[in-house]
Amino acid sequence: MLIDSFKDKPIVNTLKRGIIKGIKTTWLLTKVIVPIHFLIVFLKYIHILNKISLIFEPFMKIFGLPGEASLVLVFGNILNIYAAIGAMTSLTLTAKQATIIAVMLSFSHSLPVESAVAKKTGISVLIVIAIRLSLSIISGIALNIIL
Repeated sequence: MLIDSFKDKPIVNTLKRGIIKGIKTTWLLTKVIVPIHFLIVFLKYIHILNKISLIFEPFMKIFGLPGEASLVLVFGNILNIYAAIGAMTSLTLTAKQATIIAVMLSFSHSLPVESAVAKKTGISVLIVIAIRLSLSIISGIALNIIL
């Protein structure tokens, strides 16, 4: 009886739609984040992540990041921010390192998709990529110095 009295209330319909959309969004993000997380853990397990880390460590030191964080930046720049989050969850990062990665990716995430959008607006793709990557690099270096 009590439930019937709430059936036609706008708030109930809004909550129902919100919960359904929330579950769908969670599922969508889970399909990206979980496989990337497991991929990074697998790469750690078979010691490939260590080799990648050694290759990129000199460059990543500029940003105050470990070498394996290069994968986070690659996933974030090439795929999307959620792939980067999946990669970050499998690494042990300090608050400073996580902040640097977050700010860097705020400038340069999803480059292929967002460059296609920029192209449709008539802006040069090369200029967009150059500006976004430059801002990402400059912010990473600046935050490493400041934090």
